[in-house]
Amino acid sequence: MVNVAATHGASRGMTAEERKVIFASSLGTVFEWYDFYLYGSLALYIGATFFSQYPEATRNIFTLLAFAAGFLVRPFGALVFGRLGDLVGRKYTFLVTILIMGGSTFLVGILPGSATIGIAAPIILILLRMLQGLALGGEYGGAATYVAEHAPPGRRGFYTSWIQTTATMGLFLSLVIILAIQTYLGRDEFAAWGWRIPFLLSVLLLGVSVWIRMQMNESPAFKKMKEEGTQSKAPISEAFGQWKNAKFAILALFGAVAGQAVVWYCGQFYALFFLQNVLKVDAQAANIMVAIALALGTLFFVVFGWLSDKIGRKPIIMAGLLLAVVTYFPLFKAMTWAGNPALAQAQATVKAVVTADPADCNFQFNPTGTAKFTTSCDIATALLTRNSVPYEVVAGAAGSAASIKIGDAVIQSYDSVKAGADGKALDSAMQKSVNVALHAAGYPLVRGPAMVPDVKLNAFIAANPELGLNAQAVRDGAGAPVPVDKLVADKLLTKDEAAAAGVQSMPVYTIANGGAFKMVADPAQVKWVPLVAVLTVLVIYVTMVYGPIAAMLVEMFPTRIRYTGMSLPYHIGNGWFGGLLPATAFAMSAAKGDIYYGLWYPIIIAGMSFVIGMIFLKETKDNDIDA
Repeated sequence: MVNVAATHGASRGMTAEERKVIFASSLGTVFEWYDFYLYGSLALYIGATFFSQYPEATRNIFTLLAFAAGFLVRPFGALVFGRLGDLVGRKYTFLVTILIMGGSTFLVGILPGSATIGIAAPIILILLRMLQGLALGGEYGGAATYVAEHAPPGRRGFYTSWIQTTATMGLFLSLVIILAIQTYLGRDEFAAWGWRIPFLLSVLLLGVSVWIRMQMNESPAFKKMKEEGTQSKAPISEAFGQWKNAKFAILALFGAVAGQAVVWYCGQFYALFFLQNVLKVDAQAANIMVAIALALGTLFFVVFGWLSDKIGRKPIIMAGLLLAVVTYFPLFKAMTWAGNPALAQAQATVKAVVTADPADCNFQFNPTGTAKFTTSCDIATALLTRNSVPYEVVAGAAGSAASIKIGDAVIQSYDSVKAGADGKALDSAMQKSVNVALHAAGYPLVRGPAMVPDVKLNAFIAANPELGLNAQAVRDGAGAPVPVDKLVADKLLTKDEAAAAGVQSMPVYTIANGGAFKMVADPAQVKWVPLVAVLTVLVIYVTMVYGPIAAMLVEMFPTRIRYTGMSLPYHIGNGWFGGLLPATAFAMSAAKGDIYYGLWYPIIIAGMSFVIGMIFLKETKDNDIDA
């Protein structure tokens, strides 16, 4: 593109019309991002509602993959709506996108869970996520193009940086509304049904957004192009079928957007997921911390957008990528020490040793959570990775069953195929023994209460000698009578056990510290100030790579194919490289048995973009976007 002097317009203030354009575009886009990111902010509750039939680790991965489904289709939305925007105009195209987004979000709020409509629930949920992704694929390119085409030369970085705040502001808005509703209803009510309210509120935001966008005029650059009759008749083939334009899309994707995307999602969404699901920080506290960091860091989108008008887009974006590559490991380790010191201490001092026949040990990359591990080695290492326990594998005798050594405790594993019908009992016993050993070694595991029917009490006491229980003393306590049918429904008894009991109801005893183990972060030990400081640094990295990138993408493509040309690389980068980050990073960490191992994904992608961008990417701030 043609280079021009960028002095005109750089010194004058923003006109009332330009402020209106930025406000209208930004506010509507904030609402659209709010709709899209509600899913990520409420992933724990959505997983429990729509994927309740799966165990927790599998449910987490399925929930993240459903979240990613919206990202996977974003490039297709970019093609559909990008073409429409270059043919009929910017304004009407992103009016359509917000209608699709708002309607899909509202429907998530009224969608019954899997307990009510079975497998149809997650299928419909994923379809609604895909509609959201299609709509968002057409939204961003339209908003960024619309604002940039209204901006004077020398001010495009500053003007478009307001659009760049909208994704973070949408996330911030979703967190604030979630926290307000959660505080009002209480955690139990919110988990049961209150999480749906933020989705239902989107219908109000939809009405406001549509009204705002109806007041907007078409961009001057598009009107000028239309009046001159220079519109592209085939924007997709012109943008990507001709090498002179396609090369800019490829360079934009691999030299900037892919790296920007992983930094964005690692610094905000994966950081939140890491706090809640890996460090086990209380969900409400984690949301508050991220909201504070977003509030502190969001202004830097505008700061770096303004600075890019002075020194260029490329230096700021490349600096953000490099900082992420160099500091992600120490920053996330600092999060662990501040968020769950007991876990950090245990990981630093306790390492499990798995002794096994090397032939039984397989690589366990399991991104969908559906793979079945049957050998004694695989079962042992899978259990340790679920508990974030570092381990090493030592070669054992050929054909021998694997064992796990934690401190002085040695726990025998089993082969599920050889175990047959005894596999379930062996698995339960092994998990309990491993958890008891981990708890004794300092891992922050707590044991919940157990609900034990009377006919199972003697067997329960025999299986849990560490509790020091006496059957008669327990029976002399207050055992609540419960109908046998309910015990079967709650899976406390099997139908055969209920029939053998020959009674209509029986006492059920609540045994403190006798139930399942789970890892927790002690709220009294969570260090808020260091955590918020680390989260704010991660947000500032996001602002460095994201603040100037809209202006850069707009400046790389001519007016006739700009909407289409910039939208596709942006949404491939953010929809695929970025959107798949949480699921991929979590699966990598689970497979390796190292909670930090998944960080290699954003580090490698950001490093790739840094190298390609430094070598091949040209500065764009002085390009003439009317050419």
